Amino acid sequence: MKMEDSTLRELAFLRDLYIEPEWTQRFTDLFDQHVKPEDIGQDVLYMNAGTGGHVLALREKLDKKINVLAICEDEQMLKIARSKASLLKAKIEFVTRINKQQKFDAVFADASLVKPEELSNFIKELAENVKPGGQVSFYTPTSGSFGEIFSFLWEVLFNEDLGEHGAEAERLVTAFPTVSQVEEMTKDAGFTSIKSYTSNEIFEYSDANEMINSVLISRFFVPVWLGFLDEEKRAGVCHMMTQIINEDYGDMSFRFSVKATLINAKKT
Repeated sequence: MKMEDSTLRELAFLRDLYIEPEWTQRFTDLFDQHVKPEDIGQDVLYMNAGTGGHVLALREKLDKKINVLAICEDEQMLKIARSKASLLKAKIEFVTRINKQQKFDAVFADASLVKPEELSNFIKELAENVKPGGQVSFYTPTSGSFGEIFSFLWEVLFNEDLGEHGAEAERLVTAFPTVSQVEEMTKDAGFTSIKSYTSNEIFEYSDANEMINSVLISRFFVPVWLGFLDEEKRAGVCHMMTQIINEDYGDMSFRFSVKATLINAKKT
Protein backbone atom coordinates (compact mmCIF):
# COMPACT_ATOMS: atom_id res chain seq x y z
CA MET A 1 0.00 0.00 0.00
CA LYS A 2 1.33 3.40 -0.97
CA MET A 3 2.12 5.59 2.02
CA GLU A 4 -0.05 8.71 2.22
CA ASP A 5 1.55 12.12 1.71
CA SER A 6 0.61 13.17 5.26
CA THR A 7 2.50 10.18 6.68
CA LEU A 8 5.50 10.82 4.43
CA ARG A 9 5.45 14.47 5.48
CA GLU A 10 5.49 13.51 9.16
CA LEU A 11 8.26 10.95 8.67
CA ALA A 12 10.34 13.48 6.72
CA PHE A 13 9.92 15.97 9.57
CA LEU A 14 10.90 13.33 12.15
CA ARG A 15 13.83 12.26 10.00
CA ASP A 16 15.14 15.82 9.95
CA LEU A 17 14.45 16.67 13.59
CA TYR A 18 15.40 13.41 15.31
CA ILE A 19 16.94 10.77 13.06
CA GLU A 20 19.64 12.81 11.34
CA PRO A 21 21.15 14.19 14.60
CA GLU A 22 20.55 11.13 16.80
CA TRP A 23 21.16 8.27 14.34
CA THR A 24 22.65 9.34 11.01
CA GLN A 25 25.34 11.51 12.56
CA ARG A 26 26.84 8.45 14.29
CA PHE A 27 27.58 7.11 10.81
CA THR A 28 28.52 10.38 9.14
CA ASP A 29 31.10 11.07 11.86
CA LEU A 30 32.77 7.80 10.82
CA PHE A 31 32.48 8.86 7.17
CA ASP A 32 34.10 12.23 7.89
CA GLN A 33 37.01 10.54 9.66
CA HIS A 34 37.90 8.25 6.77
CA VAL A 35 36.66 9.89 3.56
CA LYS A 36 38.77 12.80 2.41
CA PRO A 37 37.23 15.29 -0.02
CA GLU A 38 40.41 15.69 -2.06
CA ASP A 39 40.86 13.98 -5.43
CA ILE A 40 37.32 12.66 -5.80
CA GLY A 41 36.79 13.95 -9.32
CA GLN A 42 34.42 16.46 -10.85
CA ASP A 43 31.01 14.83 -10.37
CA VAL A 44 29.72 13.52 -7.03
CA LEU A 45 26.49 11.65 -6.31
CA TYR A 46 25.06 11.26 -2.79
CA MET A 47 22.39 8.55 -2.55
CA ASN A 48 19.77 8.41 0.23
CA ALA A 49 20.56 11.98 1.18
CA GLY A 50 17.57 12.17 3.54
CA THR A 51 16.79 15.78 4.40
CA GLY A 52 20.23 16.87 3.26
CA GLY A 53 22.15 17.43 6.49
CA HIS A 54 25.34 15.54 5.69
CA VAL A 55 25.60 16.35 2.00
CA LEU A 56 25.22 20.05 2.83
CA ALA A 57 28.07 19.78 5.34
CA LEU A 58 30.13 17.86 2.77
CA ARG A 59 29.46 20.50 0.12
CA GLU A 60 31.26 23.08 2.28
CA LYS A 61 34.42 20.94 2.26
CA LEU A 62 34.49 20.36 -1.50
CA ASP A 63 36.00 22.54 -4.18
CA LYS A 64 33.36 24.88 -5.60
CA LYS A 65 34.04 23.50 -9.08
CA ILE A 66 32.83 20.03 -8.08
CA ASN A 67 29.26 19.20 -9.09
CA VAL A 68 27.14 17.58 -6.37
CA LEU A 69 23.89 15.73 -7.09
CA ALA A 70 21.91 14.30 -4.17
CA ILE A 71 19.03 11.82 -4.29
CA CYS A 72 16.36 12.12 -1.59
CA GLU A 73 14.18 9.10 -0.81
CA ASP A 74 10.85 10.87 -1.36
CA GLU A 75 9.26 14.20 -2.29
CA GLN A 76 8.75 15.30 1.32
CA MET A 77 12.42 14.92 2.21
CA LEU A 78 13.28 16.59 -1.08
CA LYS A 79 11.32 19.70 -0.06
CA ILE A 80 13.17 19.98 3.25
CA ALA A 81 16.58 19.41 1.64
CA ARG A 82 15.94 21.99 -1.08
CA SER A 83 14.75 24.50 1.51
CA LYS A 84 17.96 24.06 3.50
CA ALA A 85 20.10 24.38 0.38
CA SER A 86 18.28 27.56 -0.61
CA LEU A 87 18.82 29.14 2.80
CA LEU A 88 22.51 28.23 2.75
CA LYS A 89 22.91 29.10 -0.94
CA ALA A 90 24.54 25.69 -1.34
CA LYS A 91 25.46 24.49 -4.81
CA ILE A 92 23.71 21.11 -4.68
CA GLU A 93 21.06 19.70 -6.99
CA PHE A 94 18.55 17.67 -4.96
CA VAL A 95 16.36 15.19 -6.87
CA THR A 96 14.41 11.97 -6.26
CA ARG A 97 15.69 10.14 -9.35
CA ILE A 98 18.51 10.42 -11.87
CA ASN A 99 19.25 9.54 -15.46
CA LYS A 100 20.56 5.96 -15.35
CA GLN A 101 23.00 6.79 -18.15
CA GLN A 102 24.78 9.37 -16.00
CA LYS A 103 27.93 8.15 -14.23
CA PHE A 104 29.85 9.81 -11.41
CA ASP A 105 33.46 10.08 -10.26
CA ALA A 106 32.41 9.41 -6.67
CA VAL A 107 29.25 7.98 -5.13
CA PHE A 108 28.51 8.35 -1.42
CA ALA A 109 25.50 6.71 0.22
CA ASP A 110 23.58 6.42 3.47
CA ALA A 111 22.60 2.76 3.85
CA SER A 112 21.93 3.07 7.59
CA LEU A 113 18.17 2.57 7.09
CA VAL A 114 18.39 0.14 4.19
CA LYS A 115 16.91 -3.23 5.18
CA PRO A 116 19.66 -5.86 5.57
CA GLU A 117 18.07 -8.13 2.97
CA GLU A 118 18.15 -5.26 0.45
CA LEU A 119 21.75 -4.19 1.08
CA SER A 120 23.35 -6.36 -1.62
CA ASN A 121 21.11 -4.91 -4.34
CA PHE A 122 21.71 -1.42 -2.99
CA ILE A 123 25.47 -1.87 -3.35
CA LYS A 124 24.95 -3.07 -6.92
CA GLU A 125 22.98 0.10 -7.56
CA LEU A 126 25.95 2.13 -6.34
CA ALA A 127 28.12 0.26 -8.82
CA GLU A 128 25.77 1.18 -11.67
CA ASN A 129 26.17 4.89 -10.92
CA VAL A 130 29.96 5.21 -10.59
CA LYS A 131 32.54 5.46 -13.36
CA PRO A 132 35.30 2.82 -13.70
CA GLY A 133 38.04 3.80 -11.28
CA GLY A 134 35.61 5.92 -9.30
CA GLN A 135 35.26 5.99 -5.52
CA VAL A 136 32.37 4.61 -3.49
CA SER A 137 31.77 5.16 0.21
CA PHE A 138 28.70 3.99 2.11
CA TYR A 139 27.77 3.33 5.72
CA THR A 140 25.50 0.71 7.27
CA PRO A 141 24.83 -1.17 10.55
CA THR A 142 26.46 -4.60 10.75
CA SER A 143 26.21 -7.78 12.80
CA GLY A 144 25.86 -7.25 16.55
CA SER A 145 23.64 -4.19 16.21
CA PHE A 146 20.60 -3.98 18.52
CA GLY A 147 21.54 -7.27 20.20
CA GLU A 148 20.45 -6.04 23.62
CA ILE A 149 16.96 -5.28 22.29
CA PHE A 150 16.65 -8.44 20.21
CA SER A 151 17.36 -10.72 23.17
CA PHE A 152 14.33 -9.34 25.02
CA LEU A 153 12.26 -9.30 21.85
CA TRP A 154 13.01 -12.98 21.30
CA GLU A 155 11.89 -13.76 24.87
CA VAL A 156 8.52 -12.03 24.37
CA LEU A 157 7.84 -13.57 20.97
CA PHE A 158 8.77 -17.03 22.22
CA ASN A 159 6.68 -16.77 25.40
CA GLU A 160 3.66 -15.41 23.52
CA ASP A 161 4.01 -17.95 20.70
CA LEU A 162 4.35 -15.19 18.10
CA GLY A 163 6.57 -15.04 15.06
CA GLU A 164 7.02 -18.82 14.77
CA HIS A 165 8.03 -19.30 18.42
CA GLY A 166 10.66 -16.57 18.30
CA ALA A 167 12.06 -17.55 14.90
CA GLU A 168 11.29 -14.06 13.60
CA ALA A 169 13.41 -12.56 16.38
CA GLU A 170 16.24 -14.97 15.57
CA ARG A 171 16.06 -13.84 11.96
CA LEU A 172 16.39 -10.24 13.13
CA VAL A 173 19.56 -11.10 15.04
CA THR A 174 21.14 -12.82 12.04
CA ALA A 175 19.80 -10.40 9.40
CA PHE A 176 22.53 -7.83 9.83
CA PRO A 177 25.56 -8.95 7.79
CA THR A 178 29.02 -9.19 9.26
CA VAL A 179 31.63 -6.70 8.09
CA SER A 180 33.29 -9.43 6.03
CA GLN A 181 29.95 -10.23 4.38
CA VAL A 182 29.46 -6.56 3.45
CA GLU A 183 32.98 -6.53 2.03
CA GLU A 184 32.12 -9.63 -0.01
CA MET A 185 28.91 -7.99 -1.31
CA THR A 186 31.00 -4.99 -2.32
CA LYS A 187 33.51 -7.19 -4.11
CA ASP A 188 30.73 -9.07 -5.91
CA ALA A 189 29.32 -5.74 -7.12
CA GLY A 190 32.57 -5.04 -8.96
CA PHE A 191 34.63 -3.07 -6.48
CA THR A 192 38.27 -3.43 -5.43
CA SER A 193 40.59 -1.76 -2.88
CA ILE A 194 37.89 -2.35 -0.28
CA LYS A 195 38.52 -0.93 3.19
CA SER A 196 36.15 -1.10 6.15
CA TYR A 197 35.96 0.92 9.34
CA THR A 198 33.71 0.14 12.30
CA SER A 199 32.63 2.10 15.35
CA ASN A 200 30.67 0.68 18.29
CA GLU A 201 27.94 3.24 18.96
CA ILE A 202 26.10 3.22 22.30
CA PHE A 203 22.53 4.48 22.59
CA GLU A 204 21.45 5.11 26.19
CA TYR A 205 17.98 5.76 27.62
CA SER A 206 16.79 6.39 31.16
CA ASP A 207 14.64 3.25 30.98
CA ALA A 208 12.93 0.90 28.52
CA ASN A 209 9.90 3.18 28.24
CA GLU A 210 12.01 6.03 26.93
CA MET A 211 13.75 3.69 24.50
CA ILE A 212 10.65 2.01 23.07
CA ASN A 213 8.82 5.35 22.74
CA SER A 214 11.73 7.15 21.11
CA VAL A 215 11.18 8.28 17.52
CA LEU A 216 14.11 6.19 16.35
CA ILE A 217 12.74 2.92 17.70
CA SER A 218 8.96 3.45 17.62
CA ARG A 219 8.66 5.05 14.18
CA PHE A 220 11.65 3.78 12.22
CA PHE A 221 12.61 0.33 13.54
CA VAL A 222 9.66 -1.33 15.31
CA PRO A 223 7.47 -1.18 12.15
CA VAL A 224 10.25 -3.05 10.31
CA TRP A 225 11.16 -5.51 13.06
CA LEU A 226 7.54 -6.39 13.87
CA GLY A 227 6.08 -5.95 10.41
CA PHE A 228 4.69 -9.50 10.54
CA LEU A 229 2.28 -8.45 13.34
CA ASP A 230 -0.77 -6.22 13.18
CA GLU A 231 -0.67 -2.90 15.00
CA GLU A 232 -2.46 -4.17 18.13
CA LYS A 233 -0.15 -7.16 18.62
CA ARG A 234 2.86 -4.99 17.86
CA ALA A 235 1.87 -2.61 20.66
CA GLY A 236 1.37 -5.57 23.00
CA VAL A 237 4.82 -6.96 22.26
CA CYS A 238 6.42 -3.56 22.88
CA HIS A 239 4.56 -3.22 26.19
CA MET A 240 5.63 -6.68 27.39
CA MET A 241 9.22 -6.14 26.30
CA THR A 242 9.30 -2.84 28.17
CA GLN A 243 8.05 -4.53 31.35
CA ILE A 244 10.68 -7.28 31.17
CA ILE A 245 13.52 -4.84 30.56
CA ASN A 246 12.44 -2.58 33.42
CA GLU A 247 12.17 -5.58 35.76
CA ASP A 248 15.68 -6.71 34.82
CA TYR A 249 17.32 -3.28 34.88
CA GLY A 250 15.47 -1.70 37.80
CA ASP A 251 16.68 1.88 38.25
CA MET A 252 19.56 1.46 35.82
CA SER A 253 19.52 3.05 32.39
CA PHE A 254 19.05 0.87 29.32
CA ARG A 255 21.66 0.76 26.59
CA PHE A 256 21.94 -0.90 23.23
CA SER A 257 24.81 -0.85 20.77
CA VAL A 258 25.04 -0.47 17.01
CA LYS A 259 28.02 -1.49 14.90
CA ALA A 260 28.34 1.43 12.49
CA THR A 261 30.41 0.37 9.49
CA LEU A 262 31.86 2.44 6.65
CA ILE A 263 33.01 0.88 3.39
CA ASN A 264 35.41 2.65 1.01
CA ALA A 265 36.10 1.06 -2.38
CA LYS A 266 37.06 1.63 -6.01
CA LYS A 267 35.08 0.59 -9.09
CA THR A 268 36.96 -1.77 -11.40
